[in-house]
Parts: sequence; C-alpha cells; structure tokens
Amino acid sequence: MRIRGATIVAEQHGVGIDVVWGHGLTQSRALEDRRPLIDLSMLPGRVTRYDARGHGESESTPELAAYGWDELALDQLELATSLGIERYVAAGASMGAATALHAAVLSPERIRALVLVIPPTGWETRSEQADLYEQGARVIEEHGVERLIAAGALLAPPDPLVDDPDFHARRAAAMRSWDPARLAHAMRGATVAELPTRVDIAGISCPVLVLAWTGDPGHPVSTADELQRLLPQARVHIDSTVDGVVGWTRRVAEFVAAVDDSD
Repeated sequence: MRIRGATIVAEQHGVGIDVVWGHGLTQSRALEDRRPLIDLSMLPGRVTRYDARGHGESESTPELAAYGWDELALDQLELATSLGIERYVAAGASMGAATALHAAVLSPERIRALVLVIPPTGWETRSEQADLYEQGARVIEEHGVERLIAAGALLAPPDPLVDDPDFHARRAAAMRSWDPARLAHAMRGATVAELPTRVDIAGISCPVLVLAWTGDPGHPVSTADELQRLLPQARVHIDSTVDGVVGWTRRVAEFVAAVDDSD
C-alpha cells in the first residue's frame, strides 16, 4: 500500500481483536521469522505485520526525519486505516515498541492496549545511542558492512542470549542480507528518533505490557523502569534468562486475550 509517500508491505493472519506488530531497527518480517522474540502465530486475534519504512520489502525514502519514531507511528496509523482497522493493540519490539508508544500519544482513541518488547534507549540515554548509529552508518559507507559485523562480534549479547552459540552468526547474516547503502540510511534515520516525552507517556491510559531483558545497553532496564513509573497500570516483566524470554509469547497472548475480554 502507498502510505505517506512510501510503499509499505504488510500481511495479516487470524481473526478477532486487531494486533498491529512493529519490528525493530534493521529488522523486517523475514528477518524476525528466523528467530522471533514473540511467536505471533500464537496470539489471539487478527495480527497485522508490516515492514517499516526503509526496511524489508517496504520502500526507503530520502528524508531522515521520516524515520523518527513519531513519523513511523503516523505510518502505522495510516496503514491501519487503509486496512480498515479502527482500534487495535499496538505492539512491537525495540523500534516497534517506540512506534507503538507514539501511536498511543498521537491517537489514544485508536489504541486499545500496548505491548512493548525490549523498549529502546530514550531521554538521557538516547544521544549516546544515536551517536553509535551514526558511527555505524559511517563504518558501512567507508569500510563496508563486514567491518561493522566484526565490531559487533566484540559486544556481549543480552543476558538471556549469552549462551546462544549462534547469536553473532545470526546477527551477521541479517546485516549481510541488506543492501549496504540502505542499511546505513536506516541506521542514520534512527539518530533522529526519540521516545515521547515523559509528560505525554504519563497521559496514556490504556493497558500496557512491558517485556524487557538485562545486559543490553541499547534496550536498558532503565527504560522499562521509567515506563513503569510513568504508567502505573503497566505490567512490567524483566528477565535475565532464556527460559524467561521463552515465556514472553505466553505472556503476550494472555495479555491480548484479557484486553479482548475486557471490552
């Protein structure tokens, strides 16, 4: 579909309560399928997945401002409208979680609930992360993606994945699947992204589920803790083990089912 000047590719499965899922930065529907954090096929309702602007099968656009999380939220809201979805559970991982938060701020009447998986850096921790994305984009442009892959291999995985022998190999394969120039542009687009203000987040009144893990500076526990402080109605689960993360799909499925039953 043509959404705000870009061709966006989406898919749907299931019936019932609408859930719109957004993937993380440099991810896509296809890449998530290789090792999903949440098994979306297990969720109740009708699940809409899409490749965000500049990712996967969706179109890249030149303006960096279009990659801000607030702008990606406008993409999501218009996509939902184009699909005939009036109200939905906004869900996603990392960039997708940030997109969902902005959607709830921009159009609270349309968001039934939020599912925020590994919410990313924000506020005081965001500028340092943005600098890392700019550095990564420059490395790709000046030295190629293999240099960035090599640098990433020196970083420890999040705590639940430290014993996963394939973590770095999967990450490298995902980065190699990109056109390098397109990957650099997507990473640079993340430098203009920020979470909603604390005041705006505190105004969100819908049910919220937050799933976070430890040992990941790009998705720090501090973000989940601050979301819990700002959103007293939020259910927050922080895990440090792979067994905990394996249970996330069940937690999301139960949460969505409860939201459906409450309406």
